[in-house]
Amino acid sequence: MTTQAATKVTRTLVGRVVSDKRAKTVTVLVERRTKHALYGKIVATSRKYHAHDEQGAYKMGDVVEITESKPISKTKNWVVTRLVEKAEAV
Repeated sequence: MTTQAATKVTRTLVGRVVSDKRAKTVTVLVERRTKHALYGKIVATSRKYHAHDEQGAYKMGDVVEITESKPISKTKNWVVTRLVEKAEAV
């Protein structure tokens, strides 16, 4: 019997910050395009995730990458890992 090293696969998602009002937390909206199981039409689905932002560096409108982590609070188990695109200044 051989033992294999367990490789941990962490999920990463890319989405837009829709709220930065909470301390050390941003709300990220992730949009996916999937094929409908029965009808075959491409359907856009979206979901919001609460992600940990220690320094408060990410603002509304930024496109960020989030990575799954151990639970940080009741609703937070994602951490912002990097900035993909800065929001346009209006």
